[in-house]
Amino acid sequence: MTDLERVFTAEDAWAFNGGTHATVYEVLGAHHRGGSTTFRLWAPSATAVEVVGDFNHWGAAGSVDLDPDPSGVWRGNAPAAPGNRYNYRLTTGAGDVLEKADPFGFAQEEAPGTSSVITNLEYEWGDDAWMADRGSRFDFTAPVAVYEAHLGSWRYEPGGYVEQARQLAPYLVDMGFTHVELLPTTEHPFYGSWGYQTTGYFAPTSRYGSPGEFMEFVDILHQSGIGVILDWVPSHFPDDAHGLARFDGTHLFEHADPRRGHHPDWDSCIFNYDRAEVRSFLLSSANFFIDRYHVDGLRVDAVASMLYLDYSRGEGEWLPNENGGNENLGAVSFLRQLTGTLYGTHPGIQIVAEESTAWPGVTMPADHGGLGFGYKWDMGWMHDTLQYMQRDPIHRSHHTRDLTFRSIYADSENFMLPLSHDEVVHGKGSLVDKMPGDHWQQLANLRLLLGYQWATPGKKLLFMGGEFAQQGDWNHEQELDWGLLAREENRGVQHLVRRLNQLYRAESALHEGDNTGAGFEWLVADDTANTVFAFLRTAAGHRPVLVVANFTPVPRRDYRVGVPVAGTWVPLIESDSIDFGGSDILTGPVTTDPIAAHGQEQSVSLAVGPLAITFLAPTLDNGTSEREEQT
Repeated sequence: MTDLERVFTAEDAWAFNGGTHATVYEVLGAHHRGGSTTFRLWAPSATAVEVVGDFNHWGAAGSVDLDPDPSGVWRGNAPAAPGNRYNYRLTTGAGDVLEKADPFGFAQEEAPGTSSVITNLEYEWGDDAWMADRGSRFDFTAPVAVYEAHLGSWRYEPGGYVEQARQLAPYLVDMGFTHVELLPTTEHPFYGSWGYQTTGYFAPTSRYGSPGEFMEFVDILHQSGIGVILDWVPSHFPDDAHGLARFDGTHLFEHADPRRGHHPDWDSCIFNYDRAEVRSFLLSSANFFIDRYHVDGLRVDAVASMLYLDYSRGEGEWLPNENGGNENLGAVSFLRQLTGTLYGTHPGIQIVAEESTAWPGVTMPADHGGLGFGYKWDMGWMHDTLQYMQRDPIHRSHHTRDLTFRSIYADSENFMLPLSHDEVVHGKGSLVDKMPGDHWQQLANLRLLLGYQWATPGKKLLFMGGEFAQQGDWNHEQELDWGLLAREENRGVQHLVRRLNQLYRAESALHEGDNTGAGFEWLVADDTANTVFAFLRTAAGHRPVLVVANFTPVPRRDYRVGVPVAGTWVPLIESDSIDFGGSDILTGPVTTDPIAAHGQEQSVSLAVGPLAITFLAPTLDNGTSEREEQT
């Protein structure tokens, strides 16, 4: 693919000023062709705009002045080439001179530098087979298991994007994950923001390499059968002097009134979603990474903060909308436009909302009154489940509602179940650190938590390190503690996650009904004496899977559970297996008895280990399990 520079037409100006331009990156920014580069910048309130860079000794070797047009776009040419750094020098209406990076720049120099870099987006892709079939890998009925990663601290690889991909791809294949979700790779000046304070909305961060190398990163993952999701942050941006804030001396991208334009949680600026050109800017940014970088989806950060005008604000600190309500009508309109445009342009992708409230219809189509997202993070599941797991097992019997409440709303959205980076930072400790008991019990609880996550309806997301019981807060300044895998118990947790992913893919009952509500049935949800839960996962035309979870450190022997199919039931995974670091109290194959239980005409008697979860399924007619046949 080559970067084809084209003219900025009247149609471009009309679409950009009208808030509907989804490919503005094709005409704004810096585009090199032949022996020169065309620069175009939106700065309607500037009185003068000059391009300075190392090609003209930052203005000392002669100025390159841009000319304005009625659309607010300035344009001009300079004898600059790919690799040259540049900035825009703007004179404001008040006479101030500002030096800014290019909001539409395809690359920026590595921090602490802040200049943009002229870049041609040239790359020969080898992922045709993946692109043709990627929709089936991310569909609502598909097994979707996402590994959330921060590139700077997963493993330190001096080769940046490419070497990371060469390490990451085989690891994810071996572990059975289907997708990787990257914390924001858009350019950000402060490394400690993890990418959530974005300045370069069209530039992958140069910390790990060039745009072409990031394309190769995606290509390597795709050719290995792994999808790529990017965190994308349209909710706020930092006020760094070289960035978007007060870009041309006015509040160009952000609301001028701090009651709508300043975010108290992150001390950052909030986009003005009511401004047409801002919508074109954000719409094009999202489209850019799907179009030019072949990414398979976006996870939209902090959607709740976009939807509510009073988000994290007290009385008198926010302005109601035109109807007197607290909904940000401009943001609602933009999100519907975003999802409609992206899904209409790129079949097979998914847009995922991090939305933490009960806003209705997040994953309902926009033409039915929803926001149009494909998936929504189930923050309620995450909160309730971790709250339950952190309790001492002696108290869990009094809090069964933490696990059963989700059944009330489980089919209201297309959910993804996240155990994300947010749960292992700022003193919260790692997943295993949260678990009660001695070290053995902590690991058993973690295995139980992960098994319960994979058994529960909804697509899966796990932050890096959780798959092998990383300890301590996640630290973005250092790589994961891979040395823990020298310990048998940590390898056991990792092996369990690998097996869970294999089982999740193999058993249709565990993924086809993730988002329908029809594939889940409680069998035991009120056994407070034993603190055991049991449920069925089902899918039409496929065998059911029985899940039995013991949330106490006391083994449960001869525990009877009703089942819908007579015959022999075989264990598929038992988290108490010694292979995973357990005590090896296992049930083995069991034959049904004609004893009614839990609404079923027959039942089985099981052994469930301490703090353990067991998956079982009926054998096929030939006496083997479906899993055995598929492997």
